[in-house]
Amino acid sequence: MMNKPMKPIMMILIIVSLLFAGQGIYMHKEVSRQEAALHETQAQYFGENTKAQRDSAAANSELSGQLVDIKNAPSELLRLKLVGVGKILSGIYLLLLGILMALMSMPKRLSEVMKKM
Repeated sequence: MMNKPMKPIMMILIIVSLLFAGQGIYMHKEVSRQEAALHETQAQYFGENTKAQRDSAAANSELSGQLVDIKNAPSELLRLKLVGVGKILSGIYLLLLGILMALMSMPKRLSEVMKKM
């Protein structure tokens, strides 16, 4: 069996790594949803309004709000992609750390089993 102090640490590492990986996957799924919303906003902004209407839009109007959303979308999408990849990689790292800890404790456990024989 696994060393008593190692077992809770291993379980915590596995749970945290799965949480990180799950958050990263969720963020990558969110990218496609936000891209679809961006395309819809672009279609409304450029398709339904003439250039004169877009240029003469008031400061706090719906048109200026759509333009702000369109201009801010690429940085938000990039943030979601990069942070999502970072979280997935962090989850993989923690899982590999847990595997390494388990492999390092195996010789100790094997020697305990051999002593009992």
